[in-house]
Amino acid sequence: MMEIRWLGHSAFALTHDGTTVLVDPFLTGNPKGVVSAEEVEADAILLTHGHQDHGPEDAVAIAKRTGATIQAITEIAGELGEEGVTTIDTNVGGTATYDWGSCRLTPAFHTSTTPKGTVTPAAGLVIELGGVRVYHLGDTALFSDLALPSQRDPIDVAIIPIGGHYTMDRTDAVVAAKLVGAKVVIPCHYGTFPPIETDVAAYKSEVEAAGHAEVVVLEPGESWSA
Repeated sequence: MMEIRWLGHSAFALTHDGTTVLVDPFLTGNPKGVVSAEEVEADAILLTHGHQDHGPEDAVAIAKRTGATIQAITEIAGELGEEGVTTIDTNVGGTATYDWGSCRLTPAFHTSTTPKGTVTPAAGLVIELGGVRVYHLGDTALFSDLALPSQRDPIDVAIIPIGGHYTMDRTDAVVAAKLVGAKVVIPCHYGTFPPIETDVAAYKSEVEAAGHAEVVVLEPGESWSA
């Protein structure tokens, strides 16, 4: 069984059998953050892209303290590696295999810039941990390729941005839930800042009424077990 804990915004901690995998650990300066970068443990840190609100700076601090490996788009990994941490520099389509499972980068329709200003692709993440396959869509607009990861392997849980303004909004995210085809959807990237306020209860109702998936709505700090 894997535990999925929402740390606010797009940040998640996935844990199974003593292993902790952090995704986009934007903790410092996160208005909805529930833990500090000094408090979290990590065996691996996975980044969808380089924007500040997805945690590249906290990732370095956490990796230095815990010895975690950071996996990210090639250019992001290269820059973070210059800070003295261990990185894996996959590009879109690439998979890194770990003793706990794996992470494959998929396309996301979004912009991305490294902490030092280099423009890169953005990505989604297909993570396998504890026999559960989680698709974190990253920051993305709605586009048809969101249906492709499930053509390779069934998706158990999809983590989908719904806040609009910088990503798809909750209306497009209903369609995304259908395309992804996961059994369970966890919404994220909403409510952190005024431009991305949205009605998460309405999103849950619309997705479930359409029969696309079960929607698990978490408050920052809450967990759900898959």
